Amino acid sequence: MINWLSKWLPNVVSMGWGGDYGWWQSIYQTLYMTFFSAIIGGLIGLFFAVVLVISDTDGILPNKSIFWLADKIVSIFRAVPFIILLFVISPFTQVLIGTTLGATAALVPLSLSVAPFYARQIQAVLKSIDPGEIEAAESFGATNWDILIIYMKESFPEIIRVSTVTLISLVGLTAMAGAIGSGGLGNTVVTFGQQSKYDVVWVGTIALLLLIFLIQGIGDWLANKSNHAAAQ
Repeated sequence: MINWLSKWLPNVVSMGWGGDYGWWQSIYQTLYMTFFSAIIGGLIGLFFAVVLVISDTDGILPNKSIFWLADKIVSIFRAVPFIILLFVISPFTQVLIGTTLGATAALVPLSLSVAPFYARQIQAVLKSIDPGEIEAAESFGATNWDILIIYMKESFPEIIRVSTVTLISLVGLTAMAGAIGSGGLGNTVVTFGQQSKYDVVWVGTIALLLLIFLIQGIGDWLANKSNHAAAQ
């Protein structure tokens, strides 16, 4: 088996599994960037989505000024292409992390890029809730906190679905960040691709696709489970 791999995938084998430039380090960096930027960016995005929904004209706490500000912040960051955002906020990344290179430094632009995308997705999901349910809850004396819980409970399956889409997009962003020095599978594919070592390119690409399929599969399973639980 090793002889066959060495013959057909020589550069893949020479990379090895361990070490600072091995396959495990590359996969770990991609998972690290995806996981932590999803948490940070997801929380920021969720915050802005809730603010947008509750401060809208038909929200539970309508406020034109707050809605306008939150909407413009989300729209501006959503409009900036990720590759440009990497360089625009590099001084902020330098101050915050101490460097603009590496997987940890990449968390800053990744989080700020995914947050507005996720905010818009969650905003759309929460706005799709039947207003009649909210009105009924208000008529029974529900507090604003109770209504927020209703929003989240009723939209939970869709929140899982849009979270899955966001995670998949984030994997693509980590690959792009890897192209400029953050590490991960994206960095591996680009570096070896420039050296015409295409066996590494193909294996790295397949690894990224498998990660995406895994996220999609888990997301679909969780969404279906939550749908069945809500139906009971």
